[in-house]
Amino acid sequence: MPAIVMQCAHKAKALAVVKTIVAATALLTLAACSTFGPAPSAPAPAPARGAPIDETPVVTAKTIAAQEALGQMVTLQDRLYRVAAPLLINNADLCRTQARNLLGFTAKNKYSYPGEFVDAAQAVLGYGDRLQVSGVLAGSGAARAGLRRGDTLMAIEGKNLPVGQNAETLAAAMFGPLVGSRATLNLAVWRGGANQVLNIPVTRACAFKVDLGNADNINSYADGQRVLITRGMINFAQSDEAIAFVLAKDIAHNVLGHAGTLRSSATIGGIIDNLVGVRPDLSMLIGSAGVKPVPQELDAAADRLALYLLARANYNIEHVRAFWQRLATQYPATVLNGYNATHPAIAYRLAAIDRTVAEIKARQAANKPLVPQLP
Repeated sequence: MPAIVMQCAHKAKALAVVKTIVAATALLTLAACSTFGPAPSAPAPAPARGAPIDETPVVTAKTIAAQEALGQMVTLQDRLYRVAAPLLINNADLCRTQARNLLGFTAKNKYSYPGEFVDAAQAVLGYGDRLQVSGVLAGSGAARAGLRRGDTLMAIEGKNLPVGQNAETLAAAMFGPLVGSRATLNLAVWRGGANQVLNIPVTRACAFKVDLGNADNINSYADGQRVLITRGMINFAQSDEAIAFVLAKDIAHNVLGHAGTLRSSATIGGIIDNLVGVRPDLSMLIGSAGVKPVPQELDAAADRLALYLLARANYNIEHVRAFWQRLATQYPATVLNGYNATHPAIAYRLAAIDRTVAEIKARQAANKPLVPQLP
């Protein structure tokens, strides 16, 4: 589970994430709370329990549909991780108390997915009972140490990592205390028919979990701890750069505590919990889904911080204004389940964006640090 970024403070939510298909598991990364499973010294993972060894599995239309859906979701989630990585790692000092030590990877097994997706995960991703690395956060200690997607997790600091249905949650409980107290961790993995031990440095990063929303409305959500971008928003954004604009804005809302200020954390959290599911209840998106419009001052403050986050992550901030203008034109505030319904002050926001872009350029020209004054 734990996804683009998972942290120990959110262990309670880990159980729910295990049941979802996306789990960005976080930022996209198994963060400070991550953990991983048991480790015999040799054999590769055994066939799934109960699966026929000599028989060819029956492939049905439902099986094929599940495999295709899983493949598409994993592709989009991987893209979010990749885009989010520099935002999370390069801005740890701006994330205040929400920065954590992370291992910088996510891991899953076939039980990370519900129902028929268990078989789809085995067929499409090659997952079994053991946790396998599903994503490595670019620029993280895990990436520098050579951890690879597909590595099977065997042991951490000499202790076997869990396998089976609750492996993600149990692994997170093992990793949490270690990541918080050590600069590096010894991780044993199975790769290419042999055991390898990697020395993984921890990575200081913004510990926000980044999730994919399985819905086609053009929106994104931030509940103070997580960021979710819908499939519809990704398709609208098209480029990685534009996706980064949306991610940075929601990360900024989280850093500034806006969900708490507006008392909307529970409402937005419920939407995120729903949309990360394989088959979300789309009736929850009718109207504004109970989400309050963000006051223009708060929205502009998030835009300002987002521009600094983007610049520090080496994204081109000169294109930010055009993106938000295009979104407001094509999906205005009258589209009730769209982004601008809850971020309606587009003129006020664009003026703030213009001022901040000029401010950042002036700082860059003067070789001054890109550290904004935060409220």
